[in-house]
Amino acid sequence: MTDLLNYTIQGEGPDLVLIHGLFGSLENLGLIARPLSADYRVISIDLPNHGRSPRVDVAGMSLAAMAQQLGHLVDHLQLQQPCLLGHSLGGKVAMEYCLQNPDKVSKLVVADIAPVAYQPRHQGVFNGLTSLDLLGLKSRGEAERLMRAHIEEEGVRLFLLKSLEPNPEAPGFRWRMNVPVLRQAYEQLIAAPCLAEFDRPVLFIKGAESDYILPEHQPQVIQRFAQAQLKIIAGTGHWLHAQKPTIFVKLVRRFLNL
Repeated sequence: MTDLLNYTIQGEGPDLVLIHGLFGSLENLGLIARPLSADYRVISIDLPNHGRSPRVDVAGMSLAAMAQQLGHLVDHLQLQQPCLLGHSLGGKVAMEYCLQNPDKVSKLVVADIAPVAYQPRHQGVFNGLTSLDLLGLKSRGEAERLMRAHIEEEGVRLFLLKSLEPNPEAPGFRWRMNVPVLRQAYEQLIAAPCLAEFDRPVLFIKGAESDYILPEHQPQVIQRFAQAQLKIIAGTGHWLHAQKPTIFVKLVRRFLNL
């Protein structure tokens, strides 16, 4: 059997699987995992080549391949029709899994991503990640300063640095994510999920100031998710779950309890 994705479990109740976005790890959804664990058994996962999950090659980074990895974990944990919640790339993987396995999921929550192919938008991030001399790096503060030349947004830099850790096997630091493979696989990561149908309740939550979900995406949404509904959180961008976690959790809980 293939190596399982890394995961943590907290709480008791109906199963709810949380899936983080590109460059992240399961810790990124901790602000919503903790309150949701009061009512659900929350399974937080690391995607392949992220966090402490297995390193895989480029072929293993297609949405279909990652959905298959998710399926292996669902089977291993013997989850019976869990709810899925994914942010950004995690939302795409969750959508792909639901479209391929429409009878294995009860409800789906998608945070600030649409089932469409996107134009590349992470070149600066990749440049910042690869610009660091990891062996000679002395601190995260030094890394943050060096990354400013490529990544203007302080919040993005700080988010990325959560995956930078001291290297126990050599001087300096290392990324917990597999940056070279993520860069090689990037076109697969921004592709659209497969064209199929998932006819169960789906909630899309959009950050009002984000451009990841747009009105022109509605046909692609309805084509795949006939029961889709949309909620918008004012005053938030792509990181809506971190910017207004209380409102985000309230929307999720209300939807799951219907």
